[in-house]
Amino acid sequence: MKGAKAGHPNGNNRIMDVPPPSEEKMEERGQWSNKLEFVLSVAGSIIGLGNMWRFPYLCYKNGGGAFLIPYMIFLFTCGVPVFFLEVALGQYTSQGGITCWRKISPLFEGLGYGTQVIVTLLNFYYIIVLAWGIFYLYFSFSWDLPWSSCNNTWNTENCVEFQRRNTSAAQTVNLNITSPVIEFWERRALRISPGIDHMGSLNWDLALCLLIAWVMCYFCIWKGVKSTGKVVYFTATFPYLMLIVLLIRGLTLPGAGIGIQFYLYPDLGRLADPQVWMDAGTQIFFSYAICLGSLTALGSYNKYNNNCYRDCLALCFLNSSTSFVAGFAIFSILGFMSYEQNVPISEVAESGPGLAFIAYPRAVSMMPFSPLWAALFFVMIVFLGLDSQFVCVESLVTAVVDMYPTVFRRKNRRELFLLGVVLFSFLMGLIMLMEGGMYVFQLFDYYAASGMCLLLMSIFETVCIAWVYGADRFYDNIEDMIGYRPGPYIKYCWLFFTPATCIGTFAFSLIKYTPLKYNNVYVYPWWGYVIGWLLALSSMVCIPFWMAYKIGTAHGTLKERIQALVTPSDDLPKTKREQERLLAIFVPEDNPTRASNGYFPVSERDSSL
Repeated sequence: MKGAKAGHPNGNNRIMDVPPPSEEKMEERGQWSNKLEFVLSVAGSIIGLGNMWRFPYLCYKNGGGAFLIPYMIFLFTCGVPVFFLEVALGQYTSQGGITCWRKISPLFEGLGYGTQVIVTLLNFYYIIVLAWGIFYLYFSFSWDLPWSSCNNTWNTENCVEFQRRNTSAAQTVNLNITSPVIEFWERRALRISPGIDHMGSLNWDLALCLLIAWVMCYFCIWKGVKSTGKVVYFTATFPYLMLIVLLIRGLTLPGAGIGIQFYLYPDLGRLADPQVWMDAGTQIFFSYAICLGSLTALGSYNKYNNNCYRDCLALCFLNSSTSFVAGFAIFSILGFMSYEQNVPISEVAESGPGLAFIAYPRAVSMMPFSPLWAALFFVMIVFLGLDSQFVCVESLVTAVVDMYPTVFRRKNRRELFLLGVVLFSFLMGLIMLMEGGMYVFQLFDYYAASGMCLLLMSIFETVCIAWVYGADRFYDNIEDMIGYRPGPYIKYCWLFFTPATCIGTFAFSLIKYTPLKYNNVYVYPWWGYVIGWLLALSSMVCIPFWMAYKIGTAHGTLKERIQALVTPSDDLPKTKREQERLLAIFVPEDNPTRASNGYFPVSERDSSL
């Protein structure tokens, strides 16, 4: 029944069109309310934990100020061009991370599936850091920080409290001594087991923290861009406030200059080490969130004529500047700790979770009003990770909803699908909160979203756009969107520099591959490395497998199949130049309805509608 006719007893029949559930109106895809929502969402996505705990350490480790040379080279040959490519692709197609490639070139749709596999794996493990942050934040609300003393139930007889400059008399060296901050991290927070083959029981307090993190994430994006666009006003700006507060505090501490000197002192000899260049390349890919589909998803909610080129340049500058400034905040604190303990800064410098949950908690425990600074730091960690996390989830949801719009763009369907994603990701994350969960977390972190996976995606993205779809054609699309043609530099990066740089770095990462060791000590069993490589290959094989599948199921000769599979979709937006060309074919020159200056004149009657 297509409709229902309701008859009224008084004879005045009124026809009521009541569509059945199967014909329920599809909800609109949605757009950002204004440019600021888009800018803050992208800023929140790309400015995350990597800026705070990875860049400063890599800078110190790889020659201080000299590290900025390979970093800037990778930034301008890979970071900015691929970043702009993904945002512009989303804005042009108005599609998520899978269907955008289907429309540009069906042969390369596997790229979309590969990026979403990486995002799915990221969703499992990235939020674990937020759970740890919430756990530490809870313990920060106490006058005596539990990681500052050895008087707790989880401490061992080998625990020795921090040594300060005024400690008298050298003590007998005991190689087995540990600090209270390490014992709190390993014996209270993680309750870590001897290895991955001893998974043990679930840490229920951390599971509760993970649940809190997922609840926050869900309600940040449950209404799509309507809720995300409002949430980022706080989540993207608040970490900056915390960073400024911690920076001012750090620079006023004794010994801060020691840390900043180690952070920036240039050692040009380190540039001869290929690992320095590898670190610079992988840092660009990690910190710019490229090859994850999230930038494409965020760009797809832009208005068609938004100046995404200007936005991308500003966001890239903001991201790298934040990383640089964060180094001052972190290394001023580490310099203070080096000064207080009278040890070289190399002994206190840490990266990754070691910085957030060992080095920094140790430093704040030496400060006056230490609970305040600990709380501020972990609040910043939680919010830095939160918007990166919910943008990744939004990317996955957008990609699937755009694949099946008639299914998910119905009332409450998207919210239910998001709930399913969140619940499944939460359950997968519980594995990493078991006593052996840290070993699983490290496998995911080292292999699932590794530099090799992201580099391969970047190679195929630039090849698809520049060589298959056509760099000049994409430049025409960009000109149609923003009103002018960007300089030729980015086009040449897509054509030559970016794929060449990525191929070289990819080959080097394979040649220099070293198996993961937890804390550079624990060696995984053979099946642990098999799991790691399966995680890495799960995204990379999507591209060749999809190509083989599409070519195998298409019709015609091999040349005809490939030609059809690299032809863009007909429903992509046409540029004014393409519209004029089509008009020249189908409308005679003397026809009064012919377009003038790219616009189609309408009759006076139609213009008044």
